[in-house]
Amino acid sequence: MDRDLAETVGLLAGDAVVTRTLNLIGEAAPAGAWLVSGALYGAVWNALTGRPAGHGLKDLDIIYFDASDLSWEAEDRAARRLAAAAPLTDPPIELRNQARVHLWYRARFGAGYPRLTSALRSLDYYPATAQALAARLSRTGIELHAPFGCADVLNLRLRPNRRLPNAASYERKAARIATLWPEVGIEPW
Repeated sequence: MDRDLAETVGLLAGDAVVTRTLNLIGEAAPAGAWLVSGALYGAVWNALTGRPAGHGLKDLDIIYFDASDLSWEAEDRAARRLAAAAPLTDPPIELRNQARVHLWYRARFGAGYPRLTSALRSLDYYPATAQALAARLSRTGIELHAPFGCADVLNLRLRPNRRLPNAASYERKAARIATLWPEVGIEPW
């Protein structure tokens, strides 16, 4: 494991919200589920800036991949099962089947989205590189996937990922991050 990845995993392991959520995923989430994005970069930035666990979190994004049923109803059933296992989760859980993102993305964001082959492929299209983190528990501890590496998150930097025309999403996220973690250096789109 490279040094940045190991440091990031260490910071995540020390965050109570992250560890609680990773345990929940292992117990009740659909197979192959991962905790992603804000819970992870937020945990790292909170640790690095001395803020409490959970600062800045509006939800806990959990992704999975099930191409056997692309209906909204199937995704909703999975979300309700997970919510029943953790009825008082704060912040709330947002569970999304990455196999079906291409079906709704254009209507919500105004651009096309590729049909994915795994949940982790979705990270390649997140608006910011520091956002593209996924974690779950394995037999040896926290398994972390970071297609752009961990340097940006460890260096308190937000950089755009231009693989999709996500300027509006990136700018909304950047504005929110600037108020929550003013130490973060934000590159314009």
